[in-house]
Amino acid sequence: MSEPQQTNVYARANSPRLIAKASFVAIPVHCGDSSWHTAGILNIPYAASLPCPAVLILHGSGGVDSRGAHYADAFNRAGLATLELDLWAPRGVQGSGGRPQHVRETLPDAFAALHLLARMNGIIDADRIGVTGFSWGGIVSMLSATQANRDAFAIGAERFAAHAPFYPVCWVYNTVPGYEFSGLTGAPIFIQTGDADEYDSPGRDTALIESLSVEDRAHVALRSHVGATHGWERREPDVVGFDSYAHDGAGGDVPVRYSEEATRTSTEAVVDFFIQTLGAAR
Repeated sequence: MSEPQQTNVYARANSPRLIAKASFVAIPVHCGDSSWHTAGILNIPYAASLPCPAVLILHGSGGVDSRGAHYADAFNRAGLATLELDLWAPRGVQGSGGRPQHVRETLPDAFAALHLLARMNGIIDADRIGVTGFSWGGIVSMLSATQANRDAFAIGAERFAAHAPFYPVCWVYNTVPGYEFSGLTGAPIFIQTGDADEYDSPGRDTALIESLSVEDRAHVALRSHVGATHGWERREPDVVGFDSYAHDGAGGDVPVRYSEEATRTSTEAVVDFFIQTLGAAR
């Protein structure tokens, strides 16, 4: 799969007028004997031709922050509806320290959100729903692309039509139990990483793709941003935090620094990816 071409969608995000109708939604989630409700913000672009495509947005370990709103705005301007989840609200998580033990525990939320969107007849096109996410949410975006996880958590024949994970900690796949990444659904996957991200040693992203079967590899594209750290689009103050998953699992500190250039190029790239794969109208 070739890398998406770039456009100037990012540069058009300065209009003083609201571009989407926002609604708060509660999404019922069922997994085994457990059930809960995940919260989310649904944005439907005013100018979109209905039914329109949609993108599910999933936050990182620290919870909802500026990244979700930034990408929702860019997607809405491109004619894509968005649904940004708060995975931590139903779990009483206040920050990265209280996150679940395994990312796979939040896969039911993602597929429940897919089901909610797919049932919005006349508003959302059920065959054109993508997913993106940052770090933890990026890993959910990756794992939801396997046929095994689709079969385990989706309802009926529902599946995501495209996946766009951001810095999804590439060393863990097919190494740590529960992070199996093979036998893909065939939906296109566009991974964006930073070459200064200290979760992974240099080249881990490329090595992951090269390790896939020829059939799976055909569905995956990669773009690495020079000088970008983990969470390069995060507009909150820069931080350095410890994570046991950093440095290829050895643990250690990870810097998170905002990069205007990487934010611009990654935004343009992911908008183009979803336009190409979901067929959104500008």
